Amino acid sequence: MHAITIPEPGGPEALVWAEVPDPVPGEGEVLVEVAASAVNRADVLQRQGFYDPPPGTSAYPGLECSGRIAALGPNVSGWSVGDEVCALLSGGGYAEKVVVPAGQVLPVPEGVDVTSAAALPEVACTVWSNVFMIAHLRPGETLLVHGGASGIGTMAIQLAKAVGAKVAVTAGGPEKLERCRELGADILIDYREQDFVQEIRKATDGAGADVVLDIIGAKYLGSNVKALAVNGRIAVIGMQGGRKGELDLGALLMKRGAVTATSLRGRPLSEKAAIVAAVREHVWPLFATGRVKPVVDRTIPMRDAGEAHRVLESSVHVGKILLTV
Repeated sequence: MHAITIPEPGGPEALVWAEVPDPVPGEGEVLVEVAASAVNRADVLQRQGFYDPPPGTSAYPGLECSGRIAALGPNVSGWSVGDEVCALLSGGGYAEKVVVPAGQVLPVPEGVDVTSAAALPEVACTVWSNVFMIAHLRPGETLLVHGGASGIGTMAIQLAKAVGAKVAVTAGGPEKLERCRELGADILIDYREQDFVQEIRKATDGAGADVVLDIIGAKYLGSNVKALAVNGRIAVIGMQGGRKGELDLGALLMKRGAVTATSLRGRPLSEKAAIVAAVREHVWPLFATGRVKPVVDRTIPMRDAGEAHRVLESSVHVGKILLTV
C-alpha cells in the first residue's frame, strides 16, 4: 500500500507519499481500507518531531479515518467485511489501509457519507469525553469554546446546543464568527478585537462560563479562571499557547472551580473503547436527526498532505480538512 511517511522531521514538505508494507490485523483488530482521513494539530506536531506515536502503534500520522472493513482479525465480533465505518486511531490514518482495535470502530452515521465520516471520530470523542463525561455540561449552562471555528469547536457548538446549553465562542474575525453563529453559537467573541473575559461576563450578567473548552493552554490559563462561573470547570485539551502558565489557586478556590487536562491518543485501549461506545450511544443518533452534522472545510488528495498541513497552519479553515484516497 501507500502511506504518508516522515523520513525526517520538518515542514509540510517532510510528508512523503511512499510505498510501505500492508498492515495485518491481529487479535481483536480490523483492517480498514481507507476512504479518507482528517488533519489534526497533533499530526503537525508529529511531522515536526515533537509528538511521537505511542509505542506499538503505526508510525504514520493520522488520528482518524473512514472507509470499509477489508479483513477481520481473530476474535472480532459485531463487524463484517464490507461494513462502512469510521475509526479513532493512535496513528496510521494517512494511508490506504490501517489496522484498528475493534473497540475504536464506529459505523458511518445515518445521513453521513463515508468520506465526510472521516471528520468525526477524533472531534466527537474529544468533545464528548471532555465536555460531557468529565466536565458534565448540563442543560441551561454556558459553555465557552476557544477556537470555535476549528474542527473541535464546530463539533462542541453543535453538541452543546443539542443538550440545551448556551454556547459562547472565540474566533478570529467576523467570517469565522458568522459560521459559528450558523452552527448555533449564542455569544460571539472576536479574540483579535475583544477581551473574552469581559465579553463572557457581560453576556452572562456577570456569572461567567460554567464550562470552558480550551485548546490554547498556558496563554489562556489565568483568563479562563477569571471567565469561570462559580463551580465552573475548565477542560484543557491543547497547548497552542504554550505548556507552562501561572495558576492563581486563590482565584480558583474562590470560584470552587476545577481544571482538567486530557489527551486522547495515549489512553489505554479500554478507555478509548468506553469513549467510543458513549459517542455511539449519545452522539451518533444526533446525525440521523440532522441536529449535528460534519463540518468539512475542504478535501485534498492524501498524496498532497503537505498542502493540507499548510492550510491547517494558516488557520484559514472552518471545520475539518480531509485527505481522500
